[in-house]
Amino acid sequence: MSTQKQSRQRYGDVHESEALRVPEEKAEQLVDALNSDLAATYVLYHQVKKHHWLVEGAEFLGIHEYLGEVAEDLEEGADVLAERAQALGGVPLSGGANYEEHAPVTPEDADAYDIRTSLEHDLEMFGDITEQLREHIQLANNLGDYNTEEQLRDILEDVEEHGHHLEHYLEDDTLVTSETLE
Repeated sequence: MSTQKQSRQRYGDVHESEALRVPEEKAEQLVDALNSDLAATYVLYHQVKKHHWLVEGAEFLGIHEYLGEVAEDLEEGADVLAERAQALGGVPLSGGANYEEHAPVTPEDADAYDIRTSLEHDLEMFGDITEQLREHIQLANNLGDYNTEEQLRDILEDVEEHGHHLEHYLEDDTLVTSETLE
């Protein structure tokens, strides 16, 4: 059990980083944006993992493996977001309930859905996160934080790529027909 009586830094407080030299008022805006992106990323991560676990059917293996890769990429992006928030002098958001509370996206409910519906839910969330990342890239640029801007651009590239792949999975062209399934 910890003997520490007080926190070193409260969530929401931002301390100016001497090394990065981003003024505190700018760092506060950036940390808020990064924590919002972090929350959205982890909400999507958990939804994608759910679909990874629940996928069934003739195309199970390919979709199962792909969703596992998507989850890994999301987790890597979340790590980048959290570390940048900390480097800017903030406290990265943590904890499942906190992620859902601060996320600009809403996860699907706890029920299991067919894989097409599940992927449609994922695609919707990827689109919402894409829009927010673009806004935060512009914010970082406007505030002169080109490192945060570049890191967000790298994450956006992955998010857009996965969204594009999900669109392909959801097309109506497939090798599996109802006759094959009978």
